[in-house]
Amino acid sequence: MGSLFRSEEMTLCQLFLQSEAAYACVSELGELGLVQFRDLNPDVNAFQRKFVNEVRRCDEMERKLRYLEKEIKKDGIPMLDTGESPEAPQPREMIDLEATFEKLENELREVNQNAEALKRNFLELTELKHILRKTQVFFDESVPTIYKSTSHSSKYRRYLQMADNQNEDEQAQLLGEEGVRASQPGQNLKLGFVAGVILREKLPAFERMLWRACRGNVFLRQAMIESPLEDPTNGDQVYKSVFIIFFQGDQLKSRVKKICEGFRATLYPCPEAPADRREMAMGVMTRIEDLNTVLGQTQDHRHRVLVAAAKNLKNWFVKVRKIKAIYHTLNLFNLDVTQKCLIAECWVPLLDIETIQLALRRGTERSGSSVPPILNRMQTFENPPTYNRTNKFTKAFQALIDAYGVANYREMNPAPYTIITFPFLFAIMFGDLGHGAIMALFGLWMIRKEKGLAAQKTDNEIWNIFFGGRYIIFLMGVFSMYTGMIYNDIFSKSLNIFGSHWHLSYNKSTVMDNKELQLNPGTSDYEGTPYPFGMDPIWQIAGANKIIFHNAYKMKISIIFGVIHMTFGVIMSWHNHTYFRNRLSLVYEFIPQLLFLLLLFSYMVLLMFIKWNRYAATNPMPYSESCAPSILITFIDMVLFNKPKDPPEGCKVYMFSGQGFFQSLFVLLAICCIPVMLLGKPIKIMQARKLANEEVQPITGATSDAEVGGVSNGSASHGGGGDQHDEEEISEIFIHQGIHTIEYVLGSVSHTASYLRLWALSLAHAQLADVLWTMVLSTGLKQEGWLGGIMLTIVFAFWAILTIGILVLMEGLSAFLHTLRLHWVEFQSKFYMGQGYAFQPFAFDAIIENGSASSGEAD
Repeated sequence: MGSLFRSEEMTLCQLFLQSEAAYACVSELGELGLVQFRDLNPDVNAFQRKFVNEVRRCDEMERKLRYLEKEIKKDGIPMLDTGESPEAPQPREMIDLEATFEKLENELREVNQNAEALKRNFLELTELKHILRKTQVFFDESVPTIYKSTSHSSKYRRYLQMADNQNEDEQAQLLGEEGVRASQPGQNLKLGFVAGVILREKLPAFERMLWRACRGNVFLRQAMIESPLEDPTNGDQVYKSVFIIFFQGDQLKSRVKKICEGFRATLYPCPEAPADRREMAMGVMTRIEDLNTVLGQTQDHRHRVLVAAAKNLKNWFVKVRKIKAIYHTLNLFNLDVTQKCLIAECWVPLLDIETIQLALRRGTERSGSSVPPILNRMQTFENPPTYNRTNKFTKAFQALIDAYGVANYREMNPAPYTIITFPFLFAIMFGDLGHGAIMALFGLWMIRKEKGLAAQKTDNEIWNIFFGGRYIIFLMGVFSMYTGMIYNDIFSKSLNIFGSHWHLSYNKSTVMDNKELQLNPGTSDYEGTPYPFGMDPIWQIAGANKIIFHNAYKMKISIIFGVIHMTFGVIMSWHNHTYFRNRLSLVYEFIPQLLFLLLLFSYMVLLMFIKWNRYAATNPMPYSESCAPSILITFIDMVLFNKPKDPPEGCKVYMFSGQGFFQSLFVLLAICCIPVMLLGKPIKIMQARKLANEEVQPITGATSDAEVGGVSNGSASHGGGGDQHDEEEISEIFIHQGIHTIEYVLGSVSHTASYLRLWALSLAHAQLADVLWTMVLSTGLKQEGWLGGIMLTIVFAFWAILTIGILVLMEGLSAFLHTLRLHWVEFQSKFYMGQGYAFQPFAFDAIIENGSASSGEAD
C-alpha cells in the first residue's frame, strides 16, 4: 500500500562532503527538507564543536535584529513581508551582514541616547516653566494686611520688614492674618522657600511627612499640572504637581530638602524677585522652542533609519536563521582524519534519494568544489523515524492521530480512515441541518480565504486551531447536515418535503381537546411505506412519544456503528500482522479477538436487524409488535445462560428457530477464545525457545535464554511492529499477555457501552435546540402588530447568539472531544501501537516558522 496508509520507507545513509562544499550542500538540503541528520558527536560539549564561533556570531546578529524589530514595533512602522524566502547567504557574506547590523545598531543607539537626553532636558524645562507660572500665581494672590490689635493695643498697621519691598508685600500676603499675628511688633521675619515638582500620587504622603517632620513650621502650596508629562526613560505619561514650601531657618531648609529627595521630588531654582522670574520664564520658553525643533529633527532621522531597516528586516531574519541552522547542522558532523572531509549520517525517505542526490550536486556546483559528495546506504537494526506525507487537507487529520502517539515505523496509519469516520461519528451526535450548515459555511469561508488568512500569521492560538482544522470543520458541518436530514431536524423543527405518510382520522376539535390521542400503524392511519428520506415529520408534533421513539432509534444505531467501528479496528490489526509476518499474533491474537467480537456483539447487532425486519404492527401473531422481545434482555440472558421468560400468549420465545442453540454455542466459543488469547502466544514462544536451546546447546554450551536468544516470527526490517520478545523473560511475556487479554475482553464490553455517548449527546443536542426554540424564539413569534416585529427582532438576536454560542460552539466542542475519545480509545486501541518517533527533517521552512513563533511569544 502507498504511503497514505503506511509511513514512508526510510533508509539510513552515510554522507561524505568536502569541507569547502559542506556549507552549500547542507543549504540545499535545508531548502529541500527531506533529510534528518543524526548527531555523531553526542559526547562533545556544545561549546567545543567546530563551528561554535559561527553559531555565536549568528546569535549576536539575531540579538541585533531583535533590537531593531523592537524599535520598529515601538514606532508602529509596518515591516515589509513579501512572503519569499531568500537563499542562505554564502559564508563570506556574513561579514557584510555583521557590518550592516553593527552600523544600524550603533546609529540607532546613539540616536536613542541623544533623543533621551533631549527629552530629559525638555522635561526639566517644561517643569521649570510650570513652576515659574504657578509660583507667580501664588505670589500674586492678595490677602488683607490690616488686622486688629490685641487687648492691650489699639488698631495699627504692621508691615513685614524685609530688604526688598516687593518681597515684603508678597511674603506678607502669603503668610496671611495668622502669620502676621504670630510675629511680634518690630521683629524682622526673613522667609526662605523651595519650589519643585512631584508625582501627583505621592503628594498626600509628601504633605503628611512635611507636617510631621517640621512640626507644622512650614507653609506648603501646591497646584496640579493639567497636561501629562512624558517620562524620558520609558515614554509613559505621568501626572505631576507643582509645590512651593516656605520655611524659616537653615535647619528647616535642610530637613525639607531631604524629604524632597526621599520622595524623588525635583527641585528647581526660582528667583525671589518677580522681574527675575519673568526674565527666566522668557528664557525657558525660548529654549523649549529650540528643543522642540531639535527633537523633531532627531525623531525624523530615527524614523528614516527604522523605515529603511523595516524594508529588509524580515529577509535579514530569514538569512541569519538559515546560516545559524546550517552551522548547527554542521556541528553534528564528524571530521575525517585528514580534516578535509565531513562525514554525516542521516535518515532519508527511500523514494527521495535521487532528489537528495540532485540537491547535493547543485550544492557542490555552487561551492565550486571538484569532488562530488558521496551518499551511501547503510544497514542498521535501529528503528527508523515515522514519516507520513501530508497535504493541507490531510495534515489536520494526521495531527489528531499524532496527538495520541506517533505510529511505529510502517505501522498502519489510521488517518485516511479517520477522514471519513471522524466527521461521521461527530455528525451522529451533532445532527441538525441548520447547525451543520453554520459550521460548514464557516469552514468553507476559511477554505476559500485560506491564502489571505494564512498570510496574516496571527498569534491568537484559538484562531490558529480553528484555521488549522478548517477542513475538519467543513466536513463535520457537511456530515452534520446529512444526519440532520436523516433526523429531519433543522433548528429543532422538521421539513415536510415529501408529505407525511401518516394521516389523521379525527376532526380538529377532537385533536385539540384530547392530548392522549395516538395513531396506530396497524390501521389506515399509516400508509404502510416509510418516509422516502429520513424521519417522518409527523414525529415533530408527537409530543408524548417523540423522545421515546428517537431514544430507541438512536440507541440502536449507536451500538450498530460502534460494533462496526471496533470490528474494523480489529481487521486493521490483521494488516499489521501480515505486513510484519507476525504469525503468532495473527493466529493467537487476531483470530480469537475477531471471533470474540463477532460472536457476542455482532450477533447482538444482527438481532436488532432481525427484530426490525420481522416484527411489525401489521404482521399477525407471533410477529406482531406486542411479541417483539427486548434485545438487551435477550443479550443478558444469552451471556448468563438464563432461561428466557415465558412470552405473552400467542408469541414465541425466540425470534428464529435454533436461536437458543446458536446463542449457547456462540457464548461457549467466545469463552474458549479467552484462554487462546491468554496462553497461546506465550506457550508457543516458550516452546520455540526450548527447541532453540536443545539445538544450540551441544555446539555452544549455552544454557540460558539470554545467551541463546529466541525465534522471531517477524522478519520485517527494523523490527517495526514484529515480535519483540526475544530478550524478554518468559514470565514477563505471560504477565503482559494476561494484561492485554483482560484489557481486550473487558474493553469489548466497556467500549461497546462507550459508543452509547453517540445516543446521549444526540438526544441532548436535540433537546437543547428544542428548549431554545420553545422558550426563546417562540415567545417572539407569538407577539402581533408592530410591537411584535420589534419584539421578534430582539428575541431573534438573542436566540441566534445562544444558538451559535451554546449549540454550535459549546455543543460542537463537546461532540468533537467525544469523537476524539472514540477514535483514540475504542478504535485505535485495537491495532495502533503509537510508540514511534516522528521524522524531523532539517528544513528551513520549519526552522523559520518556529523562530518567528518564538520571537512573537517573546514580544
